[in-house]
Amino acid sequence: MRKVLFADLDNTLIYSYRHDIGAEKRSVELYQGREISFMTQKTYELLSGLSERMLFVPVTTRSAEQYGRIHLGIGDIRYALACNGGVLLADGRQDKEWYRRSLQIVEESREELGRAARYLEQEAGRMLDVRFIQELFVFTKCSRPQSVLQGLKEELGLRFTDVFCNGEKVYAVPKKLNKGMAILRLQERIGAADAFAAGDSAFDIPMLQAAGLAAMPCGGLSQGGHIYEMPGKAVFSEELLEFVQWHEKHGSAGGFFRNA
Repeated sequence: MRKVLFADLDNTLIYSYRHDIGAEKRSVELYQGREISFMTQKTYELLSGLSERMLFVPVTTRSAEQYGRIHLGIGDIRYALACNGGVLLADGRQDKEWYRRSLQIVEESREELGRAARYLEQEAGRMLDVRFIQELFVFTKCSRPQSVLQGLKEELGLRFTDVFCNGEKVYAVPKKLNKGMAILRLQERIGAADAFAAGDSAFDIPMLQAAGLAAMPCGGLSQGGHIYEMPGKAVFSEELLEFVQWHEKHGSAGGFFRNA
């Protein structure tokens, strides 16, 4: 049975222009004529090799439109999961049945999402329109995200919804709309059982937990068990792909760290 690599994109495989990832890098995203995201040359070479032997599936909280701006240059990508797993792109096209099922899954969260949107609309420090991304989750940007996050927690009670912030970005996301559930759905659909996963943020934890083997950055949200923190001696994208390559060849995670 073919192995699968599920990987987050931003700050896992690609990095914005604000990050120093060295001179040897490739542009992977254009926005309004500007190069805004990059991948190291070594990451590109490692991912190109692995994608010939494994099924590579990007898993991102980006919308399908935002994901569409990314061009990794490694050939056609059979499957990609956008909107935190709520949208499946198969050969670049949105799978309507997958999306229909995603809307059913988040239905129980709809009332809380509506309250989250109304709360964020009243936020004085809001820097962006409140967006209901494909009717799946709520997103905006705020000048005081931690304070807004605490207010959202108190407002919603978080029975069916989780709230997150990433820099200035603030999200209200159905608990069942997570990357872990998404990769399990896709594994069931394609009949894949041997899954690697990699990610760097709280959004990625359910995916890391659902995979058989997973990688996260050094000093990240330590999970232990089958979720390994990388050594932190190089760019995370390079270390995680070397880790996958090592395990693919040797079938042992521990040896990678002895040689790190």
